[in-house]
Amino acid sequence: MEENKDKQEEGSNIFNDMKEQVKDFFSKGEDVAEAADNEQDTVVDSAKLQEENAQLTQQVAELKDKYLRLYADFDNAKKRHAREQLDMIQTASKNVIKDILPVIDDFERGLKTIETATEVAPVKEGVLLIYNKLVGTLTSKGLKAMETKGHEFDVELHEAITEIPAPTPEMAGKVIDEVEKGYLLNDKIIRFAKVVVGK
Repeated sequence: MEENKDKQEEGSNIFNDMKEQVKDFFSKGEDVAEAADNEQDTVVDSAKLQEENAQLTQQVAELKDKYLRLYADFDNAKKRHAREQLDMIQTASKNVIKDILPVIDDFERGLKTIETATEVAPVKEGVLLIYNKLVGTLTSKGLKAMETKGHEFDVELHEAITEIPAPTPEMAGKVIDEVEKGYLLNDKIIRFAKVVVGK
């Protein structure tokens, strides 16, 4: 009887040991399965990261390419604008000079006439005609002489050479005489008028 009890106890111990071993086995299996899942997640995450990295690298390359093209276009436009501006300035000068050439021709003819002229009146008339032609040509290009005599002195338009006593009280602070005409080109000052101001 005692022998049976010992055997039973021994069997119970073996059963408990086996039970613990089975528990350990399944517990280790769960750990292994969890580790395998984690490893699989890591592999998936790593693959995702590589894919995202590849996409970002491609986007950076595309943006860099766009930037380089945009910069090249801007540089070309800047150079083209500078060339066009230079051409425009040269062409503008060319057009003015081309329009003044007939006036020079008239001057040359007038100089030949002066050499053989005996009377002053026709020479004077010829010079006046050439002067009017020159002024007309320049006026057509936008040149305009400033009207200064009798106007209020304005530092934006006039350059005072000297001040003299005003002949009348109302001429004080006004332009009395013009030493050198001022000119506007398309309503922009290209030369200030040199004037005498009344005080």
